[in-house]
This record gives sequence, C-alpha cells and structure tokens, in this order.
Amino acid sequence: MIPQLQAAVEIQTFCKERGWPFCLIGAMAVLRWGEPRVTQDVDATLLTDFGNEESYIQDLIRCFQSRIPDAMEFALKNRVLLLRSSNGIDIDISLGALPFEQKLIQRSTPFSFAQDANLITCSAEDLIVLKAFASRSKDWMDIEGIIIRQLGQLDWKYIFDNLTPLSELKNSPEIIHQLSKLRVKLEKS
Repeated sequence: MIPQLQAAVEIQTFCKERGWPFCLIGAMAVLRWGEPRVTQDVDATLLTDFGNEESYIQDLIRCFQSRIPDAMEFALKNRVLLLRSSNGIDIDISLGALPFEQKLIQRSTPFSFAQDANLITCSAEDLIVLKAFASRSKDWMDIEGIIIRQLGQLDWKYIFDNLTPLSELKNSPEIIHQLSKLRVKLEKS
C-alpha cells in the first residue's frame, strides 16, 4: 500500500475508534472523484464545533507527531492541526464547525482505494466547494478534473447554494463567476 493510503487509514482508524465525525478531503477525495495527481500529504475534516477543539487536539497530539512546536496554538488560531503519521506522511486536520462542514461530513461515504484502504471521503460536490473556496491554481485544476470525470452527475444547485455564502464570507464573489464559467466551458465540450 502506498504511504499516503497508509497514513489515511491510520488517521481514519484513530477517528473511528473514538466515534469522531470526520472525512477525508483534498487529494484523497480528488483520487476518487477527479483526475488522480501526486500528493505528499493527507487532508481530513474533523467536526469539533467551536469551543471543543482543545480536547480533540490533545488526543491527536498524544498519538501523532506534531509538525510544529506550537501545534495547539496554531490549530486554535488557524483551525488546522499539522501532524505526521507513523510512516512520516504529513496529515492536515481541519477543525470543522460550520454548518457546511457538518453537511460535508454527513454526506461523506466510503470508497475502496485498495484491499485494506476503504476510506471515507467527502462527496464530489463538497470537494468542488472546498476547492473553489481555497481557490488556488491547483484547486482549479482539480475542479476541472472533477467536472470532466463527473460530467452530468453533479448537483450544481447544491454546489452553488453552499459555495455562495462561503464566498461572500470570504468577500470573494469572483469565485462564483469563475466556477460558473468553468462549468459552462466544460459542459459544452
């Protein structure tokens, strides 16, 4: 099994043993829904709500190596905990609390990546929302791959209903315009 899958299984097992609501996002979900690409890390969203983060962070830091000295402080400030798996793969845990993140986890489903790697990932629609919100060039390439691979199967109303308030919160209405334009372009070809 490739190291990234081993790391994903490790963090998933840890969360499931504790009954924590979570799902894998990022490149693992892209492997499922879009065009596969090389990844060096594993990304997950863990539903902690607001105010309960410290107990989750403490448990995670006890079992996984922190990548930075002030991991707790950084995670509380940035809502991302930076860890390393037992095999040396970086793991980024987003501390979820928003209604969208609750839906993202509720809508997540398992997918068999390999014989011993049945991993819970977010839906294609939720992945597009996350990627568009992040809005980096590699995210737009991932979105393009997802649209192409899932052509005719995406719930665009759900995507725009969830992305619009997030882009407004970020004060970035251009995200909606860019996604709309990309959708039209790819659905015409």
